[in-house]
Amino acid sequence: MPLPEWVKTQLREIKKTQKFLKNRKLNTVCETLRCPNRGDCYKKSVVTFMILGNVCTRGCKFCNADKGIPEAVDSQEPYRISQAIQELELKYVVITSPTRDDLKDGGAEHFALTVKEIKKINPLVLVEVLVPDFQGDINSVKKVLNSDIAVFAHNVETVPSLYGNVRQGDYGRSLKILEFAKIYNPQIITKSGFMVGVGEKMEEIFQTVKDLKNAGCDIITVGQYLQPSKKALPVVEYKKVEVFDEIADFALKTGIKVVLSAPLIRSSTRAYEAYKAVKEGIYGKL
Repeated sequence: MPLPEWVKTQLREIKKTQKFLKNRKLNTVCETLRCPNRGDCYKKSVVTFMILGNVCTRGCKFCNADKGIPEAVDSQEPYRISQAIQELELKYVVITSPTRDDLKDGGAEHFALTVKEIKKINPLVLVEVLVPDFQGDINSVKKVLNSDIAVFAHNVETVPSLYGNVRQGDYGRSLKILEFAKIYNPQIITKSGFMVGVGEKMEEIFQTVKDLKNAGCDIITVGQYLQPSKKALPVVEYKKVEVFDEIADFALKTGIKVVLSAPLIRSSTRAYEAYKAVKEGIYGKL
């Protein structure tokens, strides 16, 4: 059976952008984590750049990133990213990285340098950063916050009871990073996200939403976990769309300003729209 034309168009967009990024030796979350939305994002010239390589020093079971010993920091990467952003004529970009526990500051300086290089090329480009937990090092968090960013994001990824199994990290530490960011710069927009379908209970989801509100989060994203490869954690449950709506309604009642909650929502889905909604005071579900 021949492929529908819309599928062919999506595949062409994916291959075109993949080639562009490969030629410039740039990593993206879109490809590394096999995001289900990447075809749509590429069509809109939206890319989430992954700096500091694609090898993670931790072993979260939900993630498709390679685990092991990362390569040395590429000092030219910030410049290549800024050039790619200029060529793609992007106005809003997301910068993230794998966890780099091998680096003294967790890669915070490289984040700051990347933002600086982007702003050097075009000061009007808005930059959202999605950072790892930096092992709780507040000085690293400050380095990123002191760069010219529009949104500071850090994902809790799952409910606290599943830390150690699904996610390698510390739930309380992640909340403290988000809380510190808002206290350090009350004007900065803060954001977090988590997935469902990995064994959490509904009451745990609601408590996580409350925790994120108490940490000062303006935006949260909630999406269905989809197994990215055979080596990753299997899906425990596929949540119904109604469950995502229920989570969104609860989050808005709790005081979260903007919520994106649906099966295919990911951290960077409609990132600019979420930022704009908070800035303009148009709160609700996107």
